[in-house]
Amino acid sequence: MFFKRESTKKNILTGAYGEWLAVNFLLKKGFKIIKRNYKNNVGEIDIIALDGDKLVFIEVKTRRGESFGSPIEAVDYKKRRKLINTALCFMRDKKSQSPARFDIIGVRLFSGFKKDIEHIIDVIEL
Repeated sequence: MFFKRESTKKNILTGAYGEWLAVNFLLKKGFKIIKRNYKNNVGEIDIIALDGDKLVFIEVKTRRGESFGSPIEAVDYKKRRKLINTALCFMRDKKSQSPARFDIIGVRLFSGFKKDIEHIIDVIEL
């Protein structure tokens, strides 16, 4: 049981670091961050931002190394549906009429502080 708990804690820290890297990446690209880790009764969205006048819902996946495949590939159909439904609730609650899109950011962490960030824009169609 000790190993599983330590592994889970390490995964949480890896995910938080990946989200922090993603936020800084987006800020450098001119995005305005509206909300991080937005939660409602449907699900969670890692980052909600504005890119110009467009509302952007962003899922961030972080992986250490390459042994588990691309972080982007981890956002499967079920996760995409949950992201869409969570975003629709956000827009309804905020009475948002802004055009919206869904992006995915994949972060790969390598030894020696090397990292790779991949940003897929408008990945989910409604």
